Amino acid sequence: QVQLVESGGGLVQAGGSLRLSCAASGRTIRSHGMGWFRQAPGKEREFVAAISWSGGSTYYSDSVKGRFTISRDNAKNAVYLQMNSLNSTDTAVYYCAAGIRVGFRVDEYDWWGQGTQVTVSS
Repeated sequence: QVQLVESGGGLVQAGGSLRLSCAASGRTIRSHGMGWFRQAPGKEREFVAAISWSGGSTYYSDSVKGRFTISRDNAKNAVYLQMNSLNSTDTAVYYCAAGIRVGFRVDEYDWWGQGTQVTVSS
C-alpha cells in the first residue's frame, strides 16, 4: 500500500510558477511509475505528466509540454511538478498517482493522493 500526499498548491497570478510535491509513505515508490493528473470543475481527470521509476523517461501532455517539469527523488520517496508560465487553463485540483508502470490513463494507476488546488488568476 502506498499513501501519497500532495502539497505546494495555491493561488498564483498568470505567468507565475508553482512547485508541487508528492510525498509517499507506506512503501517505497522507487520501482513505480509516477504521474500527475488534474481535474478542473465539471471536467474529467486528465493526464499532465509522468515519470518512469528511474527518472530516465518523462512524458507530458501537449498542453503543458515546455512549461511543466516532472522529477523524482527516490531517496526521499518523492515526486515533484515544477509548473512555469501558468495560465487560467491550468486551474484545477492536481493529483499525484503511483502505478506499477508509467501510464497516461487514470485506470493505469493504483494509488492516488487527495489532491492539491492550483488556482491561476488572470
